[in-house]
Amino acid sequence: MAIKYTTKVIEHFKNPHNIGIIENADACATEGSPACGDEITVYLKINKETDRIEDVKFQSYGCASNIATGSIITDLAKGKTVDEAEAITWKQAAEELGGLPPVKMHCSVLAVDGLRSAIRKYKRDVKGIDYDSSLDVKTITEELRHVLYPPVGADIITLKMVKYIGIDDGAVRVEVSISSDDKFLDPTIDEIVEHVGRMSGVKSVHVENV
Repeated sequence: MAIKYTTKVIEHFKNPHNIGIIENADACATEGSPACGDEITVYLKINKETDRIEDVKFQSYGCASNIATGSIITDLAKGKTVDEAEAITWKQAAEELGGLPPVKMHCSVLAVDGLRSAIRKYKRDVKGIDYDSSLDVKTITEELRHVLYPPVGADIITLKMVKYIGIDDGAVRVEVSISSDDKFLDPTIDEIVEHVGRMSGVKSVHVENV
């Protein structure tokens, strides 16, 4: 069955805003999704006195939803302070586009992750602000809220698919409950490994379907 997109998604896909590269950007970051091969790079030009985003651009490799969410997220971020832009959520991005098909909702997560990674790189490298690097069940749980189950476009924490999170000297174990014949099982596990694996202090990630 063909995927149906809103008029706004199609508009941003055909004529994406803020696409390109910022030479000598104050920060840039690339995020990718192992589940579908999509990738986005976000570039920021920031007024260092006001911390306001003066320009933002993106490059995208992937589907129509990936391009459209990159376009809308950069529209939302431009002119905001880095704190305001960092607070933009994937749900907000999807709503601005009039919604996304559940199987494509992860693209809004990817766009937001790219923007936040660039902002946090700026805060760390330019402003000397570091984030709490504590690794515990709470921080892992929050990170897993960015892993969506494609058929419904909701995160695996809200859907109560995560049954256990354990940490032992940087080795993280996550137990999930998804039908063994579900075609989205392996992509979801890949996303869990990707998201948790990039967290500070994580040495290894093991995901088991129980």
